[in-house]
Amino acid sequence: MDSLITAAARALAAGDPLGALNRVALRDDAPALALRGIAMAQLGDLVRARTLVRNAARAFGPKEALARARCVVAEAEIALASRDLSWPANALDAARVTLVAHGDHLNAAHARYLELRRMLLIGRLDDAERILADVDVAPFPPALRAAHELVVAGIAIRRMQTKPAHAALIRAERAARHAAIPALTAEVERASLALNAPAARLMAHGEERLLRLHEVEALLASQAFVVDACRHAVRDARTVVSLATRPVLFALARALGEAWPGDVSRDTLIARAFRAKHSDESHRARLRVEIGRLRTMLRTLADVSATKRGFALVPCHANEVVVLARPLDDAHTAVLALLADGESWSSSALALALGASQRTVQRALDVLSVAGKVQFFGRGRARRWMTPPMPGFATTLLLPVPLPSD
Repeated sequence: MDSLITAAARALAAGDPLGALNRVALRDDAPALALRGIAMAQLGDLVRARTLVRNAARAFGPKEALARARCVVAEAEIALASRDLSWPANALDAARVTLVAHGDHLNAAHARYLELRRMLLIGRLDDAERILADVDVAPFPPALRAAHELVVAGIAIRRMQTKPAHAALIRAERAARHAAIPALTAEVERASLALNAPAARLMAHGEERLLRLHEVEALLASQAFVVDACRHAVRDARTVVSLATRPVLFALARALGEAWPGDVSRDTLIARAFRAKHSDESHRARLRVEIGRLRTMLRTLADVSATKRGFALVPCHANEVVVLARPLDDAHTAVLALLADGESWSSSALALALGASQRTVQRALDVLSVAGKVQFFGRGRARRWMTPPMPGFATTLLLPVPLPSD
């Protein structure tokens, strides 16, 4: 490897993309193309970065399997930063196998963490946790140890385990400080802000207040009967009943939970559950059927008793009923929550992460765009969506390892 390529690779490893470009910007050989691609990715030009890395992979000869595998890893991270979650994961796995076969264990570990981060985005927590359990971080450099702890924290946050998440972020901050990579430090800081940001809204006795994640964790472990509008479930400390596929039943449960210990009139329940402005006898008959179904679903947790004017919720074990909702009561809060990471998402990636159809997500994005809550760039399949950027915060891409052959 010549001296300029070596210096550029070291600059990238230290988080200095401009320093790397100063050394290889005018070169078109395969190692230089790869390094230029990583530098452009760190600077945020992901489209140009992807093109350069692909050109580098083609420029490396068939006997340079190690360098080609490193290019695949770089392209996978660019796809992850672009929120292109449909990028073929099997290509990354094949590259990781090649890296291990050639003794490049650091890049192989980096590939593994890209796979884990993708799993977190699409909600495959069990798979991510299983893979993470077999990883020994002791021999890793600080940058990879920080990446490891970020994945650990991501799993803990999604499982609402605040103490393990906080401990992992402390370790990540320490490792990022030793790595001295500004983008990595920013990534850890952003994760810490997410952990301490309002996670839900508590509604009880006609009052509302915001809860942080540790307060949500404590609430779900308490003896309260919780109507969870974040996950569309009803739960107490022992049992969880999912109503995610039963929107009418959940609408009834939420209305009853918000009114507890009082009752809810039949007309109000019909309006909430069926979205009917005016009720007639057919609506009342349908309401009786749905209330019967709700009683069956909640039989181990609560009863739904009839009153003079409507129905009331009567918990079996709990002495408190609360409703847990998203911090912002927006019909498209789930889309906004994903876009809040500051990265640019395709509508197909959002659909994959939300488990919804792409057309449903596109309609939500159109509504949010008109309201000024999201913005897009690009056309057709290249269109990407993001929230308006906040001053002082930039998107980050972590590609801390050199690609050219040693």
